Amino acid sequence: MGDVVALPVPEPGPEERPVLVLDCGGQYAQLIARRVRECRVYSELVPHSISAAEARARSPRALVLSGGPASVYAAGAPRVDPGLFSLGVPTLGICYGMQLMAQELGGAVERTGVSEFGKTEVRAEAASELFAGLPEEQTGWMSHRDSVTAPPAGSRVTAASPAAPIAAFEDPERGLYGVQFHPEVVHTPHGQEVLKNFLYVVADAPPTWTAAAVIEEQVERIRAQVGSERVLCALSGGVDSAVAALLVHKAVGDQLVCVFVDHGLLRKDEAVQVVETFEGHFHVPLVHVQAQERFLSRLDGVADPEAKRKAVGEEFIRVFEEESKRLGQIRHLVQGTLYSDVIESGGDASVAATIKSHHNVGGLPEEMEMELVEPLRLLFKDEVRRVGEELGLPERMVWRQPFPGPGLAIRIIGEVTRERLEILREADAILQEEIRRAGLYRELWQSFAVLPAIRSVGVQGDERTYGYPVVVRAVTSDDAMTADWARLPYDLLETISSRIVNEVPAVNRVVLDITSKPPSTIEWE
Repeated sequence: MGDVVALPVPEPGPEERPVLVLDCGGQYAQLIARRVRECRVYSELVPHSISAAEARARSPRALVLSGGPASVYAAGAPRVDPGLFSLGVPTLGICYGMQLMAQELGGAVERTGVSEFGKTEVRAEAASELFAGLPEEQTGWMSHRDSVTAPPAGSRVTAASPAAPIAAFEDPERGLYGVQFHPEVVHTPHGQEVLKNFLYVVADAPPTWTAAAVIEEQVERIRAQVGSERVLCALSGGVDSAVAALLVHKAVGDQLVCVFVDHGLLRKDEAVQVVETFEGHFHVPLVHVQAQERFLSRLDGVADPEAKRKAVGEEFIRVFEEESKRLGQIRHLVQGTLYSDVIESGGDASVAATIKSHHNVGGLPEEMEMELVEPLRLLFKDEVRRVGEELGLPERMVWRQPFPGPGLAIRIIGEVTRERLEILREADAILQEEIRRAGLYRELWQSFAVLPAIRSVGVQGDERTYGYPVVVRAVTSDDAMTADWARLPYDLLETISSRIVNEVPAVNRVVLDITSKPPSTIEWE
Protein backbone atom coordinates (compact mmCIF):
# COMPACT_ATOMS: atom_id res chain seq x y z
CA MET A 1 0.00 0.00 0.00
CA GLY A 2 1.38 3.44 -0.95
CA ASP A 3 1.92 6.30 1.42
CA VAL A 4 -1.06 8.48 2.23
CA VAL A 5 -0.36 11.97 0.92
CA ALA A 6 -2.06 14.75 2.84
CA LEU A 7 -3.73 17.29 0.58
CA PRO A 8 -2.68 20.90 1.19
CA VAL A 9 -5.14 22.84 3.31
CA PRO A 10 -5.93 26.21 1.72
CA GLU A 11 -5.04 29.31 3.74
CA PRO A 12 -8.25 30.80 5.19
CA GLY A 13 -9.42 34.01 3.51
CA PRO A 14 -8.85 37.36 5.24
CA GLU A 15 -12.48 37.63 6.30
CA GLU A 16 -12.44 34.18 7.90
CA ARG A 17 -9.77 35.25 10.43
CA PRO A 18 -10.42 38.93 11.21
CA VAL A 19 -8.72 41.29 13.61
CA LEU A 20 -11.52 42.26 16.00
CA VAL A 21 -11.40 45.87 17.23
CA LEU A 22 -13.39 46.20 20.45
CA ASP A 23 -15.05 49.61 20.64
CA CYS A 24 -14.59 50.91 24.18
CA GLY A 25 -16.27 54.21 23.38
CA GLY A 26 -13.31 56.08 21.91
CA GLN A 27 -13.58 58.55 19.07
CA TYR A 28 -10.85 56.68 17.18
CA ALA A 29 -12.30 53.13 17.33
CA GLN A 30 -13.41 53.18 13.69
CA LEU A 31 -10.07 54.71 12.72
CA ILE A 32 -8.20 51.79 14.32
CA ALA A 33 -10.18 49.35 12.16
CA ARG A 34 -9.31 51.41 9.08
CA ARG A 35 -5.61 51.58 9.99
CA VAL A 36 -5.49 47.80 10.39
CA ARG A 37 -7.03 47.44 6.94
CA GLU A 38 -4.46 49.86 5.53
CA CYS A 39 -1.93 47.22 6.60
CA ARG A 40 -3.88 44.89 4.27
CA VAL A 41 -5.24 42.90 7.19
CA TYR A 42 -9.01 42.51 7.44
CA SER A 43 -10.58 43.96 10.59
CA GLU A 44 -14.05 44.42 12.01
CA LEU A 45 -15.35 46.78 14.68
CA VAL A 46 -17.29 44.94 17.40
CA PRO A 47 -18.89 46.04 20.70
CA HIS A 48 -16.74 45.86 23.85
CA SER A 49 -19.44 43.59 25.27
CA ILE A 50 -18.54 40.71 22.93
CA SER A 51 -18.09 37.52 24.95
CA ALA A 52 -14.99 35.34 24.88
CA ALA A 53 -17.08 32.55 23.32
CA GLU A 54 -18.38 34.86 20.58
CA ALA A 55 -14.86 36.10 19.87
CA ARG A 56 -13.48 32.54 19.75
CA ALA A 57 -16.18 31.57 17.26
CA ARG A 58 -14.83 34.21 14.86
CA SER A 59 -11.31 32.64 14.91
CA PRO A 60 -9.68 36.07 15.16
CA ARG A 61 -6.05 36.70 14.22
CA ALA A 62 -5.86 39.30 16.98
CA LEU A 63 -7.89 41.54 19.27
CA VAL A 64 -7.48 45.29 19.72
CA LEU A 65 -9.08 47.18 22.61
CA SER A 66 -9.74 50.78 21.62
CA GLY A 67 -9.35 53.96 23.65
CA GLY A 68 -12.25 55.59 25.44
CA PRO A 69 -13.10 58.74 27.41
CA ALA A 70 -14.00 57.02 30.68
CA SER A 71 -11.90 56.18 33.72
CA VAL A 72 -11.60 52.44 34.32
CA TYR A 73 -12.87 53.09 37.85
CA ALA A 74 -15.93 55.11 36.83
CA ALA A 75 -19.40 53.67 37.31
CA GLY A 76 -20.69 52.31 34.02
CA ALA A 77 -17.26 52.44 32.33
CA PRO A 78 -16.92 49.96 29.44
CA ARG A 79 -15.75 46.52 30.57
CA VAL A 80 -14.70 43.47 28.59
CA ASP A 81 -15.09 39.75 29.22
CA PRO A 82 -11.93 38.77 31.18
CA GLY A 83 -12.00 35.47 29.31
CA LEU A 84 -10.79 37.32 26.21
CA PHE A 85 -7.32 37.49 27.72
CA SER A 86 -7.19 33.70 28.08
CA LEU A 87 -8.04 32.87 24.47
CA GLY A 88 -4.39 32.72 23.45
CA VAL A 89 -5.11 35.38 20.82
CA PRO A 90 -2.61 38.28 20.51
CA THR A 91 -4.25 41.31 22.12
CA LEU A 92 -3.30 44.99 21.92
CA GLY A 93 -4.77 47.56 24.31
CA ILE A 94 -4.68 51.22 23.24
CA CYS A 95 -5.01 54.04 25.82
CA TYR A 96 -8.16 53.11 27.82
CA GLY A 97 -7.79 49.60 26.36
CA MET A 98 -4.30 49.33 27.86
CA GLN A 99 -5.56 50.54 31.25
CA LEU A 100 -8.43 48.08 31.15
CA MET A 101 -6.01 45.23 30.39
CA ALA A 102 -3.76 46.28 33.27
CA GLN A 103 -6.67 46.45 35.70
CA GLU A 104 -8.15 43.09 34.64
CA LEU A 105 -4.78 41.31 34.70
CA GLY A 106 -3.64 42.38 38.18
CA GLY A 107 -1.81 45.60 37.37
CA ALA A 108 -2.70 49.03 38.76
CA VAL A 109 -4.27 52.14 37.22
CA GLU A 110 -4.33 55.42 39.13
CA ARG A 111 -5.24 59.09 38.76
CA THR A 112 -1.72 60.45 39.37
CA GLY A 113 -2.66 64.10 39.07
CA VAL A 114 -0.58 64.50 35.91
CA SER A 115 -2.33 64.36 32.53
CA GLU A 116 -1.00 64.15 28.99
CA PHE A 117 -2.84 65.53 25.97
CA GLY A 118 -1.42 65.99 22.50
CA LYS A 119 2.07 65.30 21.17
CA THR A 120 4.32 63.75 23.79
CA GLU A 121 7.91 62.49 23.66
CA VAL A 122 8.04 58.73 24.17
CA ARG A 123 11.19 56.73 24.89
CA ALA A 124 10.71 53.22 23.51
CA GLU A 125 12.72 50.07 23.98
CA ALA A 126 13.91 49.05 20.50
CA ALA A 127 14.35 45.43 21.67
CA SER A 128 10.59 45.07 22.24
CA GLU A 129 8.36 43.41 19.66
CA LEU A 130 6.10 46.43 19.18
CA PHE A 131 8.96 48.92 18.73
CA ALA A 132 11.39 46.73 16.80
CA GLY A 133 13.20 48.69 14.12
CA LEU A 134 11.84 52.04 15.35
CA PRO A 135 13.70 55.01 16.91
CA GLU A 136 14.10 54.91 20.68
CA GLU A 137 13.01 58.57 20.86
CA GLN A 138 9.68 59.15 19.12
CA THR A 139 6.49 61.18 19.35
CA GLY A 140 3.20 59.71 20.54
CA TRP A 141 -0.25 61.30 20.64
CA MET A 142 -1.52 61.08 24.21
CA SER A 143 -4.98 61.68 25.65
CA HIS A 144 -5.24 60.46 29.26
CA ARG A 145 -5.68 61.49 32.87
CA ASP A 146 -5.32 58.02 34.40
CA SER A 147 -2.04 56.13 34.11
CA VAL A 148 -0.90 52.54 34.51
CA THR A 149 1.27 52.54 37.63
CA ALA A 150 1.98 48.81 37.72
CA PRO A 151 1.93 46.47 34.70
CA PRO A 152 0.27 43.04 34.87
CA ALA A 153 2.36 40.30 36.46
CA GLY A 154 4.72 38.79 33.92
CA SER A 155 4.73 41.90 31.73
CA ARG A 156 7.67 44.19 31.19
CA VAL A 157 7.60 47.93 30.56
CA THR A 158 8.75 48.82 27.02
CA ALA A 159 8.14 52.59 26.78
CA ALA A 160 7.87 55.66 29.00
CA SER A 161 6.86 59.30 28.66
CA PRO A 162 7.43 62.27 31.01
CA ALA A 163 4.08 61.80 32.78
CA ALA A 164 3.61 58.07 32.19
CA PRO A 165 6.55 55.91 33.30
CA ILE A 166 4.59 52.96 31.91
CA ALA A 167 3.65 54.12 28.40
CA ALA A 168 3.74 50.57 27.01
CA PHE A 169 4.07 47.01 28.29
CA GLU A 170 4.16 43.58 26.75
CA ASP A 171 3.93 39.93 27.73
CA PRO A 172 4.94 37.94 24.63
CA GLU A 173 4.29 34.58 26.28
CA ARG A 174 0.61 35.41 26.73
CA GLY A 175 0.44 37.64 23.63
CA LEU A 176 -0.63 40.71 25.64
CA TYR A 177 0.49 44.21 24.64
CA GLY A 178 -0.51 47.72 25.69
CA VAL A 179 0.35 51.26 24.58
CA GLN A 180 -0.80 54.45 26.31
CA PHE A 181 -0.51 56.61 23.18
CA HIS A 182 -2.66 56.40 20.04
CA PRO A 183 -0.76 54.69 17.19
CA GLU A 184 -3.74 55.06 14.85
CA VAL A 185 -3.62 58.87 14.52
CA VAL A 186 -1.38 60.73 12.09
CA HIS A 187 0.07 62.74 14.99
CA THR A 188 1.97 59.59 16.03
CA PRO A 189 4.54 59.46 13.19
CA HIS A 190 5.59 55.83 13.78
CA GLY A 191 2.14 54.63 14.81
CA GLN A 192 1.46 52.64 11.66
CA GLU A 193 4.80 50.84 12.06
CA VAL A 194 3.81 49.92 15.62
CA LEU A 195 0.55 48.45 14.29
CA LYS A 196 2.42 46.58 11.56
CA ASN A 197 4.79 45.07 14.14
CA PHE A 198 1.78 43.89 16.13
CA LEU A 199 -0.06 42.52 13.10
CA TYR A 200 2.80 40.98 11.12
CA VAL A 201 5.28 39.96 13.81
CA VAL A 202 3.14 39.29 16.88
CA ALA A 203 -0.11 38.09 15.28
CA ASP A 204 1.47 36.59 12.15
CA ALA A 205 -1.33 38.11 10.06
CA PRO A 206 -0.57 37.98 6.32
CA PRO A 207 -1.20 41.20 4.33
CA THR A 208 -3.76 39.62 1.99
CA TRP A 209 -6.70 42.06 2.32
CA THR A 210 -6.30 43.71 -1.09
CA ALA A 211 -8.68 45.11 -3.69
CA ALA A 212 -8.10 42.03 -5.87
CA ALA A 213 -8.89 39.71 -2.94
CA VAL A 214 -12.06 41.67 -2.15
CA ILE A 215 -13.25 41.38 -5.74
CA GLU A 216 -12.59 37.63 -5.85
CA GLU A 217 -14.37 37.06 -2.54
CA GLN A 218 -17.40 39.20 -3.42
CA VAL A 219 -17.80 37.64 -6.86
CA GLU A 220 -18.11 34.22 -5.20
CA ARG A 221 -20.57 35.52 -2.61
CA ILE A 222 -22.76 37.26 -5.21
CA ARG A 223 -22.91 34.13 -7.37
CA ALA A 224 -23.85 32.01 -4.36
CA GLN A 225 -26.61 34.44 -3.37
CA VAL A 226 -28.08 35.20 -6.78
CA GLY A 227 -27.67 31.92 -8.65
CA SER A 228 -29.21 32.24 -12.10
CA GLU A 229 -31.76 34.91 -11.16
CA ARG A 230 -31.88 38.49 -12.44
CA VAL A 231 -30.58 41.45 -10.44
CA LEU A 232 -31.64 45.11 -10.53
CA CYS A 233 -29.42 48.08 -9.69
CA ALA A 234 -30.43 51.72 -9.33
CA LEU A 235 -27.41 53.52 -10.75
CA SER A 236 -26.85 57.09 -9.58
CA GLY A 237 -23.43 57.73 -11.09
CA GLY A 238 -21.83 58.00 -7.64
CA VAL A 239 -18.86 55.83 -6.78
CA ASP A 240 -20.75 53.52 -4.39
CA SER A 241 -23.51 52.48 -6.80
CA ALA A 242 -21.02 52.35 -9.70
CA VAL A 243 -18.59 50.00 -7.93
CA ALA A 244 -21.44 47.85 -6.58
CA ALA A 245 -22.86 47.54 -10.10
CA LEU A 246 -19.50 46.56 -11.62
CA LEU A 247 -18.88 43.94 -8.92
CA VAL A 248 -22.29 42.36 -9.55
CA HIS A 249 -21.79 42.51 -13.32
CA LYS A 250 -18.41 40.79 -12.97
CA ALA A 251 -20.14 38.05 -10.97
CA VAL A 252 -23.31 37.41 -12.98
CA GLY A 253 -22.88 39.29 -16.26
CA ASP A 254 -26.07 40.09 -18.14
CA GLN A 255 -28.28 38.82 -15.31
CA LEU A 256 -27.79 42.37 -14.02
CA VAL A 257 -29.74 45.29 -15.41
CA CYS A 258 -29.01 48.84 -14.27
CA VAL A 259 -31.60 51.60 -14.25
CA PHE A 260 -30.14 55.10 -14.55
CA VAL A 261 -32.79 57.75 -13.90
CA ASP A 262 -31.54 61.01 -15.43
CA HIS A 263 -33.45 63.64 -13.47
CA GLY A 264 -31.70 66.55 -15.17
CA LEU A 265 -30.20 67.73 -11.89
CA LEU A 266 -26.69 66.33 -12.41
CA ARG A 267 -23.57 68.34 -13.11
CA LYS A 268 -22.38 69.06 -16.65
CA ASP A 269 -21.77 65.94 -18.80
CA GLU A 270 -22.24 63.52 -15.86
CA ALA A 271 -25.19 61.70 -17.39
CA VAL A 272 -23.26 61.20 -20.64
CA GLN A 273 -20.28 59.89 -18.65
CA VAL A 274 -22.42 57.34 -16.78
CA VAL A 275 -23.99 56.00 -19.98
CA GLU A 276 -20.69 55.86 -21.88
CA THR A 277 -18.90 54.13 -18.99
CA PHE A 278 -21.47 51.44 -18.26
CA GLU A 279 -23.13 50.86 -21.60
CA GLY A 280 -20.24 51.71 -23.91
CA HIS A 281 -17.13 50.61 -22.02
CA PHE A 282 -18.27 47.86 -19.62
CA HIS A 283 -21.26 46.69 -21.74
CA VAL A 284 -23.52 46.52 -18.69
CA PRO A 285 -27.23 46.22 -19.62
CA LEU A 286 -28.49 49.74 -18.92
CA VAL A 287 -31.90 51.37 -19.00
CA HIS A 288 -31.33 55.12 -19.38
CA VAL A 289 -34.52 56.89 -18.33
CA GLN A 290 -34.72 60.46 -19.66
CA ALA A 291 -36.93 61.99 -16.98
CA GLN A 292 -35.71 65.60 -16.96
CA GLU A 293 -39.09 67.12 -17.85
CA ARG A 294 -40.91 65.10 -15.19
CA PHE A 295 -38.62 66.32 -12.44
CA LEU A 296 -38.70 69.94 -13.61
CA SER A 297 -42.49 69.80 -13.56
CA ARG A 298 -42.49 68.41 -10.02
CA LEU A 299 -40.18 71.23 -8.91
CA ASP A 300 -42.20 73.98 -10.56
CA GLY A 301 -42.88 76.69 -7.99
CA VAL A 302 -41.17 74.76 -5.16
CA ALA A 303 -38.72 76.87 -3.12
CA ASP A 304 -38.58 75.16 0.28
CA PRO A 305 -35.51 72.85 0.47
CA GLU A 306 -37.27 69.99 2.25
CA ALA A 307 -40.14 70.19 -0.23
CA LYS A 308 -37.59 69.95 -3.04
CA ARG A 309 -35.97 66.87 -1.51
CA LYS A 310 -39.36 65.23 -1.04
CA ALA A 311 -40.46 66.04 -4.59
CA VAL A 312 -37.27 64.63 -6.14
CA GLY A 313 -37.36 61.54 -3.91
CA GLU A 314 -41.01 60.77 -4.62
CA GLU A 315 -40.62 61.28 -8.35
CA PHE A 316 -37.60 59.00 -8.38
CA ILE A 317 -39.65 56.29 -6.69
CA ARG A 318 -42.42 56.63 -9.27
CA VAL A 319 -40.00 56.42 -12.20
CA PHE A 320 -38.06 53.52 -10.69
CA GLU A 321 -41.26 51.57 -9.98
CA GLU A 322 -42.46 52.07 -13.56
CA GLU A 323 -39.19 50.82 -14.99
CA SER A 324 -39.08 47.87 -12.57
CA LYS A 325 -42.53 46.74 -13.74
CA ARG A 326 -41.47 46.97 -17.38
CA LEU A 327 -38.48 44.73 -16.65
CA GLY A 328 -40.65 42.02 -15.09
CA GLN A 329 -40.30 40.24 -11.77
CA ILE A 330 -36.80 40.70 -10.32
CA ARG A 331 -36.06 39.41 -6.80
CA HIS A 332 -32.67 40.95 -6.14
CA LEU A 333 -31.74 44.60 -5.73
CA VAL A 334 -28.17 45.92 -5.52
CA GLN A 335 -27.58 48.50 -2.80
CA GLY A 336 -24.30 50.33 -2.11
CA THR A 337 -24.34 49.94 1.68
CA LEU A 338 -20.87 50.64 3.13
CA TYR A 339 -19.29 49.31 6.32
CA SER A 340 -19.59 52.80 7.86
CA ASP A 341 -23.37 52.59 7.27
CA VAL A 342 -23.45 49.21 9.04
CA ILE A 343 -21.47 50.60 12.00
CA GLU A 344 -23.62 53.74 12.28
CA SER A 345 -26.84 51.73 12.20
CA GLY A 346 -25.54 49.83 15.22
CA GLY A 347 -25.65 46.36 13.79
CA ASP A 348 -24.55 43.91 11.17
CA ALA A 349 -27.81 42.15 10.46
CA SER A 350 -28.05 39.71 7.59
CA VAL A 351 -29.62 40.79 4.33
CA ALA A 352 -32.86 42.62 5.03
CA ALA A 353 -36.12 41.67 3.38
CA THR A 354 -37.31 45.23 2.93
CA ILE A 355 -35.56 48.02 1.08
CA LYS A 356 -34.34 50.90 3.22
CA SER A 357 -33.92 54.45 2.01
CA HIS A 358 -31.02 54.57 -0.42
CA HIS A 359 -28.62 57.39 0.35
CA ASN A 360 -27.62 57.84 -3.30
CA VAL A 361 -30.92 57.96 -5.10
CA GLY A 362 -33.21 59.78 -2.71
CA GLY A 363 -35.13 56.87 -1.22
CA LEU A 364 -36.49 53.64 -2.66
CA PRO A 365 -40.01 52.50 -1.79
CA GLU A 366 -40.15 50.67 1.53
CA GLU A 367 -42.94 48.39 0.35
CA MET A 368 -40.80 46.83 -2.40
CA GLU A 369 -40.10 43.32 -1.13
CA MET A 370 -36.75 42.42 -2.66
CA GLU A 371 -33.63 40.68 -1.40
CA LEU A 372 -30.69 43.03 -1.09
CA VAL A 373 -27.33 42.35 -2.69
CA GLU A 374 -24.79 44.47 -0.80
CA PRO A 375 -21.29 43.78 -2.15
CA LEU A 376 -19.75 46.82 -0.40
CA ARG A 377 -21.04 46.27 3.12
CA LEU A 378 -17.59 45.17 4.37
CA LEU A 379 -15.81 48.19 2.88
CA PHE A 380 -14.98 51.74 3.95
CA LYS A 381 -15.19 54.52 1.36
CA ASP A 382 -11.47 54.55 0.59
CA GLU A 383 -11.57 50.78 0.04
CA VAL A 384 -14.52 51.18 -2.34
CA ARG A 385 -12.40 53.58 -4.39
CA ARG A 386 -9.50 51.10 -4.51
CA VAL A 387 -11.86 48.33 -5.66
CA GLY A 388 -13.23 50.73 -8.31
CA GLU A 389 -9.71 51.38 -9.59
CA GLU A 390 -8.99 47.64 -9.68
CA LEU A 391 -12.20 47.09 -11.71
CA GLY A 392 -11.11 49.75 -14.21
CA LEU A 393 -13.64 52.45 -13.33
CA PRO A 394 -12.48 55.79 -14.79
CA GLU A 395 -10.61 58.10 -12.41
CA ARG A 396 -13.29 60.80 -12.66
CA MET A 397 -15.91 58.39 -11.35
CA VAL A 398 -13.71 56.67 -8.77
CA TRP A 399 -12.75 59.97 -7.14
CA ARG A 400 -16.04 61.78 -7.71
CA GLN A 401 -16.80 63.99 -4.74
CA PRO A 402 -19.98 63.28 -2.75
CA PHE A 403 -23.06 64.60 -4.54
CA PRO A 404 -26.55 64.89 -3.03
CA GLY A 405 -29.40 62.77 -4.38
CA PRO A 406 -31.56 65.83 -5.27
CA GLY A 407 -28.51 67.17 -7.12
CA LEU A 408 -28.40 70.78 -8.23
CA ALA A 409 -31.97 71.29 -7.01
CA ILE A 410 -30.65 71.94 -3.49
CA ARG A 411 -27.75 74.07 -4.70
CA ILE A 412 -30.20 76.56 -6.19
CA ILE A 413 -31.53 78.61 -3.30
CA GLY A 414 -35.14 79.22 -4.22
CA GLU A 415 -37.21 77.93 -7.11
CA VAL A 416 -35.57 75.58 -9.61
CA THR A 417 -36.00 76.64 -13.24
CA ARG A 418 -34.39 75.47 -16.47
CA GLU A 419 -32.54 78.80 -16.77
CA ARG A 420 -31.15 78.64 -13.23
CA LEU A 421 -30.08 75.02 -13.69
CA GLU A 422 -28.08 75.91 -16.80
CA ILE A 423 -26.47 78.92 -15.07
CA LEU A 424 -25.41 76.82 -12.09
CA ARG A 425 -24.29 73.89 -14.25
CA GLU A 426 -21.97 76.13 -16.31
CA ALA A 427 -20.59 77.97 -13.26
CA ASP A 428 -19.97 74.68 -11.43
CA ALA A 429 -18.24 73.18 -14.48
CA ILE A 430 -15.78 76.11 -14.54
CA LEU A 431 -15.13 75.69 -10.81
CA GLN A 432 -14.49 71.94 -11.17
CA GLU A 433 -12.23 72.46 -14.17
CA GLU A 434 -10.03 74.98 -12.37
CA ILE A 435 -9.92 72.93 -9.14
CA ARG A 436 -8.73 69.92 -11.15
CA ARG A 437 -6.24 72.01 -13.12
CA ALA A 438 -4.76 73.24 -9.83
CA GLY A 439 -4.36 69.61 -8.69
CA LEU A 440 -6.63 70.13 -5.67
CA TYR A 441 -9.68 68.02 -6.57
CA ARG A 442 -8.69 64.91 -4.59
CA GLU A 443 -7.52 67.00 -1.61
CA LEU A 444 -11.02 68.46 -1.16
CA TRP A 445 -13.95 66.58 0.33
CA GLN A 446 -16.34 68.68 -1.73
CA SER A 447 -16.16 71.72 -3.98
CA PHE A 448 -19.18 73.17 -5.72
CA ALA A 449 -21.06 76.28 -6.77
CA VAL A 450 -24.29 77.53 -5.20
CA LEU A 451 -26.80 79.82 -6.94
CA PRO A 452 -28.91 82.04 -4.67
CA ALA A 453 -32.11 83.05 -6.48
CA ILE A 454 -31.43 86.75 -5.91
CA ARG A 455 -29.97 89.50 -8.09
CA SER A 456 -27.18 91.96 -7.40
CA VAL A 457 -26.09 95.14 -9.16
CA GLY A 458 -22.93 95.10 -11.24
CA VAL A 459 -21.09 96.98 -13.99
CA GLN A 460 -19.99 95.15 -17.13
CA GLY A 461 -18.86 96.92 -20.30
CA ASP A 462 -19.75 100.38 -18.91
CA GLU A 463 -23.31 99.17 -18.43
CA ARG A 464 -25.25 98.55 -15.27
CA THR A 465 -26.14 94.87 -14.84
CA TYR A 466 -28.55 93.09 -12.57
CA GLY A 467 -27.33 89.49 -12.41
CA TYR A 468 -27.01 86.46 -10.19
CA PRO A 469 -24.28 85.99 -7.60
CA VAL A 470 -22.54 82.59 -7.44
CA VAL A 471 -21.20 81.21 -4.16
CA VAL A 472 -18.06 79.04 -4.19
CA ARG A 473 -18.09 76.36 -1.49
CA ALA A 474 -15.00 74.16 -0.90
CA VAL A 475 -14.33 72.11 2.23
CA THR A 476 -11.86 69.61 3.61
CA SER A 477 -13.05 66.71 5.75
CA ASP A 478 -12.37 63.06 6.65
CA ASP A 479 -15.92 61.88 7.19
CA ALA A 480 -18.32 64.84 6.59
CA MET A 481 -19.25 64.84 10.30
CA THR A 482 -17.12 67.98 10.62
CA ALA A 483 -15.56 70.06 7.86
CA ASP A 484 -13.31 73.08 7.47
CA TRP A 485 -13.45 75.60 4.66
CA ALA A 486 -10.61 75.05 2.22
CA ARG A 487 -7.91 77.72 1.98
CA LEU A 488 -7.85 77.90 -1.80
CA PRO A 489 -5.00 80.00 -3.30
CA TYR A 490 -5.96 83.58 -4.11
CA ASP A 491 -4.78 83.31 -7.72
CA LEU A 492 -7.01 80.23 -8.18
CA LEU A 493 -10.00 82.08 -6.71
CA GLU A 494 -9.28 85.03 -9.00
CA THR A 495 -9.24 82.75 -12.06
CA ILE A 496 -12.48 81.03 -11.01
CA SER A 497 -14.22 84.35 -10.39
CA SER A 498 -13.00 85.91 -13.64
CA ARG A 499 -14.01 82.93 -15.76
CA ILE A 500 -17.48 82.54 -14.22
CA VAL A 501 -18.31 86.24 -14.61
CA ASN A 502 -16.97 86.36 -18.17
CA GLU A 503 -18.29 83.02 -19.43
CA VAL A 504 -21.69 82.82 -17.72
CA PRO A 505 -23.60 85.91 -18.92
CA ALA A 506 -26.26 85.86 -16.17
CA VAL A 507 -23.67 86.05 -13.37
CA ASN A 508 -22.01 89.31 -12.27
CA ARG A 509 -20.62 88.44 -8.83
CA VAL A 510 -18.70 85.53 -7.22
CA VAL A 511 -18.39 85.15 -3.44
CA LEU A 512 -16.60 82.62 -1.21
CA ASP A 513 -18.20 80.71 1.68
CA ILE A 514 -15.66 80.58 4.54
CA THR A 515 -17.82 78.86 7.15
CA SER A 516 -16.87 75.55 8.75
CA LYS A 517 -19.13 72.68 9.87
CA PRO A 518 -20.32 73.25 12.54
CA PRO A 519 -21.92 75.80 12.71
CA SER A 520 -22.98 75.54 9.07
CA THR A 521 -23.64 72.41 7.03
CA ILE A 522 -21.60 71.57 3.93
CA GLU A 523 -24.58 71.91 1.58
CA TRP A 524 -26.58 75.14 1.70
CA GLU A 525 -29.91 73.35 1.73
